[in-house]
Amino acid sequence: MAQNRFQSGSGPTQRQLRVGELIRRTLSDVLLRADVHDPDLNRHSITVGEVRTSPDLKVATAYVLPLGGHDAEDALVALRRNQAELRHLVAKAMSLKYAPQLRFVLDETFDRMDDTRRLLNDERVRRDVESDDDETDED
Repeated sequence: MAQNRFQSGSGPTQRQLRVGELIRRTLSDVLLRADVHDPDLNRHSITVGEVRTSPDLKVATAYVLPLGGHDAEDALVALRRNQAELRHLVAKAMSLKYAPQLRFVLDETFDRMDDTRRLLNDERVRRDVESDDDETDED
């Protein structure tokens, strides 16, 4: 019996990863060059951290964050308002059968990293980790 490669939890395919990275680089270049004719969008310096694509490559979700995290909601509104023009510019630079629909989401990776760092520096957690290390050394 053939196994469905799009089962939940199986992760993205190599093609999804490759296309997502190509979209990320292209979108970053478009935003860096300020190719979009919107002064509200062009006043933000936006980082595109990751792009995840759907299995059929028709939807691309871009995880974005303005420099320093300032005015994140304003930047997100500007990106969504210019979604059609950004889609056109990305599609023009790529050779895909379909131009993917772009969705924009705030990238919370840095916030999660800060939370993890804070948690790992907590005295109780460090004490637990050190006691686990001591037990491992005794074995």
